[in-house]
Amino acid sequence: MDISSQISSLSGELLCWYDRHHRDLPWRISPPMAARGVRPDPYHIWLSEVMLQQTTVPAVKAYFAKFIERWPTVRDLAAAPTDDVMAAWAGLGYYARARNLKKCAEAVAAEHDGQFPDTEDGLRALPGIGDYTAAAVAAIAFNRQAAVMDGNVERVISRLDAIATPLPAAKPLMKQKVALLTPADRPGDFAQAMMDLGATICTPKRPACALCPFNNACEALRLHDPEHFPVKAAKKEKPVRQGAAFVAVNGNGEIYLRRRIASGLLGGMTEVPTTGWTARIDGETSATAAPFPADWQAAGTVTHVFTHFELRLSIYRAQVATKTARNEGWWEPVTNLEVQALPTVMKKAIAQAIPRAFDKANAYTSGHNS
Repeated sequence: MDISSQISSLSGELLCWYDRHHRDLPWRISPPMAARGVRPDPYHIWLSEVMLQQTTVPAVKAYFAKFIERWPTVRDLAAAPTDDVMAAWAGLGYYARARNLKKCAEAVAAEHDGQFPDTEDGLRALPGIGDYTAAAVAAIAFNRQAAVMDGNVERVISRLDAIATPLPAAKPLMKQKVALLTPADRPGDFAQAMMDLGATICTPKRPACALCPFNNACEALRLHDPEHFPVKAAKKEKPVRQGAAFVAVNGNGEIYLRRRIASGLLGGMTEVPTTGWTARIDGETSATAAPFPADWQAAGTVTHVFTHFELRLSIYRAQVATKTARNEGWWEPVTNLEVQALPTVMKKAIAQAIPRAFDKANAYTSGHNS
């Protein structure tokens, strides 16, 4: 069998497997529906792909449903207040994605009459859309023959060809091989099949090789060492940064919040006051750095791991008798915290100071002491 026939055979085997074993996902058009000419909504594909970056499918499903219910079209999302979008995104992490999501929706609505471009180049020209998202939307939503590469696909292709070059240096070679395998017919289904295969069969640990449609051609399986692939460069130890967070509550059961600057880490999100830590420098850790005078009491520490560093925050809590007027912040009822654009690290800080703050069944009251 020549190379072209081998490639066609592998692609066909994977698509046959996908037809039988595809995952049912809220943004996906199933193979039977696609066979009847039903096409995916590009807005749904784009939204799901942005959400899925560095996030799991189970976590994304609820957020996707919430966004689609609240903003059914890209025009609706473009017209939404940025604060509402950031609040709805809170908890998904990587908050630059949410800011870019809003900018991209605005660009599609204003510059493309509410219609996503149908080519990789056109998609890549939009704010916040890189190579991966452009390829995924082009293939899945518009049936373009684009090579889609996510972590699951990298794992599948690295094992199929036993690629010994460590990541990330191996990415260009991996993409070349995926491009060769991607068929002109059903490229979107092929991309989703590769993702499903990596997520359900060709898993990082204990892959179910006996069930894999590629098992007869897999070089890693022939070498009896699938888990060795993909080869990864040695990880650098993450630096540890220090800082402090200040949780102030007044007699009305309100908590003092403020908004972070629009740029940088957690840009535009809501926070309790913190000291000036970043990914590169430590912030103050003592109560002397509090945002205003109060009886600040130590309330323990929390740890949060970001992509490039670990943060350890010393938490301080103060019961304030009156609403101290502050230009840069506001007092928010503790019972409203769930609808605020609070990133996970801030929720951890608040929960450390007020253990029941996010417990809807036991809502915080002004008489609570902890």
